[in-house]
Amino acid sequence: MSSRPRNGAAYLAALSYAAILGFSFLFVKLTVTEASPLDVIAHRFALSFIALTIPVLLGWIKINIKMRDILRILPLALLSPLVYFPLQAFGLMSTSSSEGGIIQATVPIFTLLLASYFIKERTTVVQKISLLLSVFGVVFIFVMKSGAPLASNSYGGILLLVLSAICLSGYNVLARPLTQKYNPMELTYVTSILGCIVFNVVALGYHAIDGSMSAYTAPMVKPGYWMALIYLGILSTLVTSLLSSFALKWIEASKMSVIGNLSTLISMIAGAYILKEQLAYYHIIGAVMIIIGVLGTNFGGRKNFTPIKTTSAKSQKTGKK
Repeated sequence: MSSRPRNGAAYLAALSYAAILGFSFLFVKLTVTEASPLDVIAHRFALSFIALTIPVLLGWIKINIKMRDILRILPLALLSPLVYFPLQAFGLMSTSSSEGGIIQATVPIFTLLLASYFIKERTTVVQKISLLLSVFGVVFIFVMKSGAPLASNSYGGILLLVLSAICLSGYNVLARPLTQKYNPMELTYVTSILGCIVFNVVALGYHAIDGSMSAYTAPMVKPGYWMALIYLGILSTLVTSLLSSFALKWIEASKMSVIGNLSTLISMIAGAYILKEQLAYYHIIGAVMIIIGVLGTNFGGRKNFTPIKTTSAKSQKTGKK
């Protein structure tokens, strides 16, 4: 099968990934009013693990993973979710959401640098300029909205957010070669298992030491919390992992990361129509820069690009060439 149809599906997956993330902020707001950030993370990964395990046990989904495969995927899971989510959560505790948005916008830059060094992805001058334009569009929106970029006195929080951005960039880069060895479902299942175990052990351990075990289960009796948790656990955790793994199999990490900037645009539109937030001139200017940047990064490259050559997952796992 030619790579062109696959590339089309990969771009659709990347756009769907950005759309889901764009709406996730609405549901994050609903959950953090009912539970601590640590409990929310633990609950969403437990839900995503259960949702994926049921069809696996019923035989609807085939997972062919052994211990050596888990060890190969472990570095990916360490980057995200195991390190990325805590860094982001604790970073946002002492910084503003605008600062978080600005720093998150740097992910494509870190991804470009890491991808060019570690997996030898090459980009044209047009792509580099377009990527920077898209990043600047996101930063412009947050700067104009807050009026004081990075004005926080918590440099520790800013450092944590920068490290979280680097982790997500590293995830984008490391996932690309792994998608040639494992299918998206296998990668997602392993990261879900590890996320579920680690975050729930930490959350339960914290409540046990603090004597607040009831706080872990208290939000679960509220229907609104479950509605938000289903979106975060199923769509924003499980489905986005599948979509990103599939997209990274066929398009470069730098392209995938810059498409993620569209989530800012989608969040802006969702805020205007759902939360009735006002759109200002800087939203429009920033949106235009983001869109032009995304288009330039994805269509301003070399015409002869081909995906990483793949071998069957079976031969990769058995060591056959």
